[in-house]
Amino acid sequence: MSMIIRGGKPLRGIVRCDGAKNAALPIMAGAILSEDISIIDSVPRLRDVETMSDMLRSIGVSVRMAGTSVRINPGKPLRHEAPYDLVRMMRASFLIMGPLLVRLGTAAVPLPGGCAIGQRPVDLHLKGFQAMGADITVEGGFIRARTKKLKGAEIYLDIPSVGATENIMMAGVGAEGVTVIENAAQEPEIVDLANFLNSMGAEVSGAGTSRIKIQGVKRLTGTRYSIIPDRIEASTYLVAGAVTRGKVMVENVIPTHVKSVLAKLKESGAHLLEGSRSVEIDMPSRPMPVNIKTLPYPGFPTDVQAPFMALLAFGQGTSLISETVFENRFNHAEELSRMGAKIKIEDSNAIIEGVPKLTGASLQATDLRAGACLSLAALAAEGKSEIFGTEHIYRGYSGFATKLRLLGADIEETDLPRRSYAKL
Repeated sequence: MSMIIRGGKPLRGIVRCDGAKNAALPIMAGAILSEDISIIDSVPRLRDVETMSDMLRSIGVSVRMAGTSVRINPGKPLRHEAPYDLVRMMRASFLIMGPLLVRLGTAAVPLPGGCAIGQRPVDLHLKGFQAMGADITVEGGFIRARTKKLKGAEIYLDIPSVGATENIMMAGVGAEGVTVIENAAQEPEIVDLANFLNSMGAEVSGAGTSRIKIQGVKRLTGTRYSIIPDRIEASTYLVAGAVTRGKVMVENVIPTHVKSVLAKLKESGAHLLEGSRSVEIDMPSRPMPVNIKTLPYPGFPTDVQAPFMALLAFGQGTSLISETVFENRFNHAEELSRMGAKIKIEDSNAIIEGVPKLTGASLQATDLRAGACLSLAALAAEGKSEIFGTEHIYRGYSGFATKLRLLGADIEETDLPRRSYAKL
């Protein structure tokens, strides 16, 4: 699909964020740890959520969605093998391995796919499962794990991987004894998953710190749980307000979750007004230059690096972005250059010499955040842009174009993504 944007209009108004995709996906996987029905509220209507729903159905789980509520009935029996055609679409599919090991003692999952932004190997997940007593083999393109009973263990992660922390945490809930994850990821989505598991009867403590302790329990029960707002979506709309020199209030956001982004927006010259669940941005002029280094939470999020590059392309000086989380995540820089941006890539660094204006062009979005970046640049550019590959955007932003239109953007879409959610 593609998106035609006629730029040059400051965005003004109020936009409301949906629930966090990166919280919804692991929580949906975690729901199969219980045999009971769970209902998850505030789930965004996204392609990745649909893919996770299809993944769960493929292993025997009943999944129904109405509005932003998802009803998950794991039931019996579950199948232990995930289909390649779904796993290759989204790497979060690998999060079913920990819960399947708990429920069945065996799991077979192909190597995951997703956005083309680097290798992002799953070796840390497997290291954790092995420490807990699982036998791991690679057969026919599948990673297969087997265990008679998972045992609690002390696991040190070489890097604070979000996915590995989530998968090991879910496995630890059903293990015998205590599991401790050292150098754990500290993202808000980790805390949300822990809170969800605890609402089912798990005993997880320390989430949000580098040391998470999980006391295994014999049984979990179904629950009803509402997930946190999406901090990446909130950040993107704040940057959209800034890049168009508009005035935008973002609602349903937890300001502490976007603290690092707010700091850099202030540094760029934006005026911010924080509420308990909202942030308003007013950008009076071209941004001042800013240096950014992406880091695991609470550092600057890698998922906001691309949208922020669109803002810095209009800067009043030279900015530097250092990408330390994922390699190959500057694909959007070349497309921005086609609009007149001055960007030089040196290894994992992007040197951005700000220019007074960009002009519309035909552009190609190669991944989710690149699509958001190019859309924001097109909103602020002079003239018309057509962005191809915008189906990537709907992996992470629900109603993206609709929300921007409500803020005054001039956007047309072609070949809108299919919706096939079952009714609750």
